[in-house]
Amino acid sequence: MLRRAGQSLVVLAGVSVLVFSLIHLVKGDPVRLALGTRYSQESYDALRARNGLDLPLVEQYFRWVGHALTGDLGVSFRSGEPVTRLIAERLPATLTLAFAAILVALAIAIPLGTLSALRPRSLTDRAATVVSQIGISVPDFWLAIVLILVFAGTLGWLPSGGYVPLTEDPLGWFQRLILPTIAVGVVSGSVITRFVRSSVLEALGSDHVRTAQAKGLPGRQVFGWHVLRNALLPLVTVTGVQLAYLLSGVVVVEIVFSWPGLGQLALQAVEARDYPVLQGAVLLFALTFLVINLVVDLLYTRIDPRIRR
Repeated sequence: MLRRAGQSLVVLAGVSVLVFSLIHLVKGDPVRLALGTRYSQESYDALRARNGLDLPLVEQYFRWVGHALTGDLGVSFRSGEPVTRLIAERLPATLTLAFAAILVALAIAIPLGTLSALRPRSLTDRAATVVSQIGISVPDFWLAIVLILVFAGTLGWLPSGGYVPLTEDPLGWFQRLILPTIAVGVVSGSVITRFVRSSVLEALGSDHVRTAQAKGLPGRQVFGWHVLRNALLPLVTVTGVQLAYLLSGVVVVEIVFSWPGLGQLALQAVEARDYPVLQGAVLLFALTFLVINLVVDLLYTRIDPRIRR
């Protein structure tokens, strides 16, 4: 754990250097964009000095990193609010959509992939393969638009977008969550289905499974103790990657459904050249991937005792 945590810190440091360097290569003056019609030379110079943009790039980087280590990600050029507060305001919406979508994805992938593997080359297997291939091929934004047209426009069953906090209106929160969850969950579930099928097939063909079957163990016991546990490792890996991707913000789906998540915040920061917000968001995305990868490694040791040895 200590070794992996140390590696994660090194990766995070490298990501911070890359993020800071690449953002400052983007053309456009963020201060000029932030001031807009309020532009004057005095306000321009004052805003640059307040955000340290008049300092050398190396000094700007170490100043930013030093503040980030204390939880201070800077102040937005556009709104003047702390970046930490902006991210905290968007985080609940992103967490809600990500975890709801991954639950839908697993609810689709585990039974569909398992049935497909238990009956290879059957009609069920072919149907599952076609369905998962369609889900992988269809863009999530196109599926989102179709869902809005059908369920919000034609049938009028659900709202077309927006977000309501759970504490304010539980029913409205749930209704607005359904369509974006389906749009994201179906695509992720199609990806995970292929991994479940291949993992279960590989586990079914292993020697210890054939030995258990030869001993006359019940089929449910063989599947639960010998097949499923060995098939969990690839499933945990791909689920972790998909969850990290969702937590990093599904930008296009968030825009289609007017979902105020981190992806939409990062896109708005790119358009406005809002360096502090963009740097903070990307750093959080990198940290999310690192933490989830570390959690996946820890789950490996619980699922497969051979890794502990």
